[in-house]
Amino acid sequence: MAPSSVVVTIEKPNKFSLVEINASDSSLLLEKQKAVSPKQFTWFLLLKAHRVFACISWLAMAFKTMLLSVKKRIALSDVSDEEAKSRRLYRFIKAFLVISIAALVIEIVAHLKKWNLNLIQPWEVQGLVQWSYMAWLSFRVDYIAPLVLTMSKFCTVLFLIQSLDRLILCLGCFWIKYKKLKPRIEGEAYDMEDGSSFPMVLVQIPMCNEREVYAQSIAAVCQLDWPKDRILIQVLDDSDDGNLQLLIKDEVSLWREKGVNIIYRHRLIRTGYKAGNLKSAMACDYVKDYEFVAIFDADFQPNPDFLKQTVPHFKGQPELGLVQARWSFVNKDENLLTRLQNINLCFHFEVEQQVNGVFLNFFGFNGTAGVWRIKALEESGGWLERTTVEDMDIAVRAHLNGWKFIFLNDVKVLCELPESYEAYKKQQHRWHSGPMQLFRLCLPAIITSKISVLKKTNLIFLFFLLRKLILPFYSFTLFCIILPLTMFIPEAELPLWVICYVPIFMSLLNILPSPKSVPFLVPYLLFENTMSVTKFNAMISGLFQLGSAYEWVVTKKTGRSSESDLLALAERESKSSNEDKILRRNSESGLEMLNKLKQQEATPVNKRNRLYRKELALAFLLLTAAARSLLSAHGVHFYFLLFQGLTFLAVGLDLIGEQIS
Repeated sequence: MAPSSVVVTIEKPNKFSLVEINASDSSLLLEKQKAVSPKQFTWFLLLKAHRVFACISWLAMAFKTMLLSVKKRIALSDVSDEEAKSRRLYRFIKAFLVISIAALVIEIVAHLKKWNLNLIQPWEVQGLVQWSYMAWLSFRVDYIAPLVLTMSKFCTVLFLIQSLDRLILCLGCFWIKYKKLKPRIEGEAYDMEDGSSFPMVLVQIPMCNEREVYAQSIAAVCQLDWPKDRILIQVLDDSDDGNLQLLIKDEVSLWREKGVNIIYRHRLIRTGYKAGNLKSAMACDYVKDYEFVAIFDADFQPNPDFLKQTVPHFKGQPELGLVQARWSFVNKDENLLTRLQNINLCFHFEVEQQVNGVFLNFFGFNGTAGVWRIKALEESGGWLERTTVEDMDIAVRAHLNGWKFIFLNDVKVLCELPESYEAYKKQQHRWHSGPMQLFRLCLPAIITSKISVLKKTNLIFLFFLLRKLILPFYSFTLFCIILPLTMFIPEAELPLWVICYVPIFMSLLNILPSPKSVPFLVPYLLFENTMSVTKFNAMISGLFQLGSAYEWVVTKKTGRSSESDLLALAERESKSSNEDKILRRNSESGLEMLNKLKQQEATPVNKRNRLYRKELALAFLLLTAAARSLLSAHGVHFYFLLFQGLTFLAVGLDLIGEQIS
């Protein structure tokens, strides 16, 4: 630097700069000095202060608003019925929470007074409290930490095994895409001009109190492109609402008048839920005239060419028992809950079902949007009422009898996702308790069956144990129990790759089948951990045959409209309204029913968002552990526990999904 030069530091808003000025450029120095006058610098500081105070004020108002919303939600919410029935897990979590809060208080005191086992000599201990704390530290290191470390290693091994299984499934899916593998129709197609060349198909629509969706489902099925004399539609109504039964009967009569071969069946005694309904329908004498049966739940709307895309696959394949189509969702973008469900189900169909169908010719029947060979159903024992997953039950028994399955990823059937957390929680409870019931019942039959050892291994260790038992077990135990526990037992701390890197990578794999959902990667990861408490509770209830394992709750529907609904609406031009139909067909008795319908519609239904105590208890447990992690300066652990705790809090207050004012 030249002797005649000087370095000046010039302060500007949000930055500082160094400028070298030679003696000959003194005018430039004077201009800079004038540019940054004391008055302007004062205003600059005031502006910064104003921004800081505005930010603090905004955060305070947001926090206050959130607290008021939480207070209002707690005041108006009801405790979930399921929560009242599953108290054991809640009591365990609550006890864990109380111990954690007490431990946090002790740890804060010890941190402030700098009590440390490695820094204090025995003769330096002062007082009974400090001696008790130092004794606890010694006991923790020698006895508790090894036990927790063993538990965490065990769960980590299960986590890695399940992650490897998921990675292999994804590689199988990539291979299918790369090789363009998919089921092909063998033989010649049916003669379009000769209706007698088409096989006889029975179509069943089981439903129970499906007021919102029965009409659109019946309309979609009645428009299936198949010779009218080769198809029969059964509307299997288990509704206990007399008014709704009347409406469904009238809908069936309307389509029968248009030439559709459709009948209405209603059971007086609703035993066995959906399995009992299907079993009763298959006992009809005329069923022996049909070769295949297609099943659609009440919210499913198949395209008109569904049967022509599925039934021909049976031709030339006498060992084929089931053709399963994929689901698509009319309300997948309705709210955050439906978006997260869409990620899970896209992975289930695109990866799990497709890979198992291509390489193993076996997968779990999804209960709807599938076509069965009636002979396969009969030889496998038909529909049984012993579990709440009758679809998986019949699929396993058919597989043990040697029948093969095909999954068609290109054939999609429109349906609806649960929009409220309450409905989704009940659905997931049934989906995760039922498989454990079935595993207990089917294990002897699997061991003694004549299928190959490889298929037995897949069925027992992969299909049931790994994907139905181990997955919810380690998800809840590792991330909701062991992780917060290790914050109070630092000697057993989980490595970062267990709580961060591997979960994010696996979540990314899950999102690949639905690439538009990539922005929801972190919410998806946090929400899946949150759902682990429901899945774990359901798995335990099914495995040990607790009372809640046998509950069947029909998933709430909203009847979202779609393009297919508009076509059905145009088709039903002769139908004006439910009132006209009842008046026209039921005369004076219809007037009475009409008045009841109007009274029901006029009566407001008191619906409220609920509180979920297990989720709330876990929220405070994780937040307590997050506070403890600050004392140990854990970066990633703190943020994970913080956001996971806030996610549990949002779910526990029922702030995710449909909101009821």
